[in-house]
Amino acid sequence: MLKIGLLKKLLVIFMVTAFTFTSVNAAKKEQKYIIATASTGGTYYPVGIGIATIASLKLADKEKIIFSAVTSAGSGENVDMLEKGEVDFAMLQAIFASMAWHGKAKYKGQPKKNLRSVSMLWQDVEQFTIKSQYVKTGNIMDMKNLYGERFSIGGRTSGSRVSAEIILSSLGIDFKKMNIKYLEYTPSSIALQDGKIQGMSTPSGPPTSAVTNAYAVIGAKNIKILEFNAKNLKTINDNYPVWSPFTIKAGTYPGQKTDIKTISQPNLLAVTKDTPEKVVYLLTKFIYENLTFLNEVHKATKTISLQKAIVGLPIPLHPGAAKYYAEQGIKIPVNLIGKK
Repeated sequence: MLKIGLLKKLLVIFMVTAFTFTSVNAAKKEQKYIIATASTGGTYYPVGIGIATIASLKLADKEKIIFSAVTSAGSGENVDMLEKGEVDFAMLQAIFASMAWHGKAKYKGQPKKNLRSVSMLWQDVEQFTIKSQYVKTGNIMDMKNLYGERFSIGGRTSGSRVSAEIILSSLGIDFKKMNIKYLEYTPSSIALQDGKIQGMSTPSGPPTSAVTNAYAVIGAKNIKILEFNAKNLKTINDNYPVWSPFTIKAGTYPGQKTDIKTISQPNLLAVTKDTPEKVVYLLTKFIYENLTFLNEVHKATKTISLQKAIVGLPIPLHPGAAKYYAEQGIKIPVNLIGKK
């Protein structure tokens, strides 16, 4: 979990950097780029702040380039904002990027061919957390015990909502039989603590602050993150093959004494093909040259590595990112070479 003190420090550093840069270079033309993240209770936002901060510190003075990170409703809104030119970069779930690129589901007949990928990031771990009174087996199929109960499935336009709906529908769990609430991560956690909902879906890189807070306040004996078995995974991947097994190690959350067997899908950093090659190249470069810094921002980033940078990307690479990877000796497959 990102410590509050560290997040405040990042925000202060970023604001001071931006002020200094603006003051010193008032007569010079600055380039500003916005990174869309998600709600503050997940992993996207703190990592986005971290990327924007370190990149701005490295590039503001010499290259006159600064970055800022903004909150959003998640992957769905991020795709829309990229398309409208409201943001320049965005974090996306692999399932959302795949649907947008291929024109499936909500994008049927309207593929987003302007999208390009920058890097694979960390795994978005599925965390269906429910009150223990509804747990019979500990498996995801226990979600059926929430029929008629209040359950937060994520923001209305979030990737969290879409991934949850795909997972539940694939397994024959009719989420429409639940009293669905469309809350972001932090409001979901608070509602769960207050007894206003009986469960929540918060896919992100663990430890997830919304889940940590729920465990700390409610107690590990009173809530549980449901598990997935091999049969569950195969059934889900028959629809969209982007998920893989993932283990949330014991001790990740307060009072969590045993490993939790769940599933995950990759997250990626995306951009539009029109973003300048130099800007994408430099951002990619500084992400990988400053992984130690990002690891301090959030533990989920410890899985980011050059060896995994392009593994499983559902959309072609931006030429700027491809240039950096080629310099590092990474062979770019034909399917990831995008048109300029």
